[in-house]
Amino acid sequence: MKFTIDHFNINVLDLDKSLDFYEKALGLTEQRRKTAQDGSYIIVFLTDNASANKLELTWLKSQEKPYDLGDEEFHIAFKTDDFDGAHALHKEMGCICYENKEMGIYFINDPDGYWLEVVPAR
Repeated sequence: MKFTIDHFNINVLDLDKSLDFYEKALGLTEQRRKTAQDGSYIIVFLTDNASANKLELTWLKSQEKPYDLGDEEFHIAFKTDDFDGAHALHKEMGCICYENKEMGIYFINDPDGYWLEVVPAR
């Protein structure tokens, strides 16, 4: 029996703001979406167009305040072939929240406060 990662889900408060962020910051584009008939939710799958992994953004109509992300230090890591260019873009966007120069990595925050690790292709 073999398992592969298909997607990772996060809930977002402002879907349009999140879609804009993920496209500008990480080049992710919408692959498909599902909208509830009653309008209670929208699910959007984003792709990097290079791997089978997807990021699922879920917007819930009933959610009116920011999500409580708790104390867990979970994150999603993104590998880039242009680390310096990515760092410059994210610095310009003002979304770098933590750098570990010794390890050669840094983290950015998305609009909902999720941490996204950026690592160079090695």
